[in-house]
Amino acid sequence: MCIQMMKSLMLMFICVGASCANSNVQKESSWADLARRNMVERQIRARGITDTNVINAMLKVERHTFVPTNVARFAYEDYPLPIGEGQTISQPYIVALMTERLDLKGDERVLEIGTGSGYQAAILSLIAREVYTIEIVPSLAQTAAERLKVSGYTNVFVKCGDGFLGWPDAAPFDAIIITCAPPEVPQPLIDQLAEGGRLIVPIGEDFQMLTLLEKIEGQLQKTEITPVLFVPMKGLIEEK
Repeated sequence: MCIQMMKSLMLMFICVGASCANSNVQKESSWADLARRNMVERQIRARGITDTNVINAMLKVERHTFVPTNVARFAYEDYPLPIGEGQTISQPYIVALMTERLDLKGDERVLEIGTGSGYQAAILSLIAREVYTIEIVPSLAQTAAERLKVSGYTNVFVKCGDGFLGWPDAAPFDAIIITCAPPEVPQPLIDQLAEGGRLIVPIGEDFQMLTLLEKIEGQLQKTEITPVLFVPMKGLIEEK
């Protein structure tokens, strides 16, 4: 076989391989785009979520990249998924509901307690000005920080620590979202909530109620939303 023919065949194999790889990427992208649209229509809009910013964020953030590869095919289904270390990523509707009830307008500083995979922080980052998120499990904090950075969510700041203490150096916060269940809201988080701010949290142990707290003239106004089931809050809260 002449050298020129060998080069031609090698080039053909390279092109075919590249085409297959591109085809696989396109298939995954098409599947994910369709799955996200279906998720938003059937799980989010159908249950009454109307905030355009929340809906657009749920359409944009690639949820399948925030879960382990062995469960990625279930990323857009209507239930939570394990992410390791005994933690979970919340079902899409709950993420949308909690985000909507914060009533974000775009210029807020938001504190999240319980980074997990980083998905909720990514959603918030497309709506708020800055997101500060705390994760108590070191491996999850590191993975989430790397994932968010690589994905371009530059207005999200991740810290490994005990969410009970909040993030005093970055306070006050216009909104706080707690994605794990304490028996009661830690006082440091209440102190770090700005006047007029909103805090959403699943409160309880055996029975949990998703609850919205609004700070008005230094007092908290409470609205109970719906029963939920979250992993319990860990750390100093367990000593109280």
